[in-house]
Amino acid sequence: MRDATFSEFLPELVEIRHRLHEMPEIGLSEVKTSEFVAGLLQSWGFEVTRGLATTGIVATLKRGNSNRAIGFRADMDALPMLEETGLAYQSKHPGAMHACGHDGHTSMLLGAAWALSRDESFNGTVHLIFQPAEENFGGGKLMIEDGLFECFPCERVYALHNWPGLPVGQFSSRPGAMAASIDVLTLTIRGKGGHGAQPELTVDPVVVGSSVVMALQTLVSRNVSPHQPTVVTVGSFQSGSASNIIPDTAVLEISMRSTDPAVRKQLQERVEQIARFQAQSFNAEATFDWQVGYPATINDAQAVEDARAVIAETFGADAYVDLPEPLMGSEDFSFLLEKVPGAYVLIGNGQSSGLHTTRYDFNDEILERGAMYFYHLARAALV
Repeated sequence: MRDATFSEFLPELVEIRHRLHEMPEIGLSEVKTSEFVAGLLQSWGFEVTRGLATTGIVATLKRGNSNRAIGFRADMDALPMLEETGLAYQSKHPGAMHACGHDGHTSMLLGAAWALSRDESFNGTVHLIFQPAEENFGGGKLMIEDGLFECFPCERVYALHNWPGLPVGQFSSRPGAMAASIDVLTLTIRGKGGHGAQPELTVDPVVVGSSVVMALQTLVSRNVSPHQPTVVTVGSFQSGSASNIIPDTAVLEISMRSTDPAVRKQLQERVEQIARFQAQSFNAEATFDWQVGYPATINDAQAVEDARAVIAETFGADAYVDLPEPLMGSEDFSFLLEKVPGAYVLIGNGQSSGLHTTRYDFNDEILERGAMYFYHLARAALV
């Protein structure tokens, strides 16, 4: 379905998306992006608040006399990757690329902003949240810490993410667990180095680290129900410099994912226990450096149903399909959903290159549908 009113703006929206794609910026440094987005929103009559989580923006539009309010969030940051698409609008910032479609997410919400700015019929307040640092520093958490929902209270909050492999323009979501939590641990094993010919005089951190890796392989299978999606991965094991030198240290990078908050806590506790006890058994020491973790993305059942109803009413019943199981990727919109009920919804990007790949590009064919989803959701909520 095409929206006759919106179709006149679509060429400009495509150009906006391409401009955003050309200027990718890594989390908390989205200065050009923030300025560009804020300028558009102000020109359309939104009250724009800047500076949340450094480069974050909240744009507010109020109609009528209702105290009701709804929030929509789009992420703005890019990834530290070298783009290889060869597009006419390819990244002009070498080493940075919009490889996850955040340029498209921002553009879809800007499209909704344009449509809402020309609509006098709804009654209430719309807060548009343009968030930095989804990929690295947990920008959603930082915006909350800067008073996001105290300053801009919302009854519901929604986000939309493109999904390669899902048919173009197809929406999908599910109540409850939508995406997994992510926690990342840097584990350092400290032993005692020495000559490779005299291992009995050392405490070999390579052996200790290997024992930890093997012990972690039973963490999920013997501690977590098979009905709970859970993944523990040792993605990096760095130690030593030569075959005849036993090093002093080994460093392991470990990631943990779960869709249940209780299981997430259990994983954190058990990983430390296993590593510490394995190290002690070899007379080595284990130290732990936990990175920024994201909780599981938990959708509110009523918010999902409201989104499904709007999608069916606007685009037809076949435009929405239930997501059969949670995604094992993670998303810092989860921080917002811990504070305010809402829904994280996917929109199909078609048969594109995958997310976080050097040849990925957001599909401009879904810009209008994504923008109209936000627009009609606002109108339905603020009648």
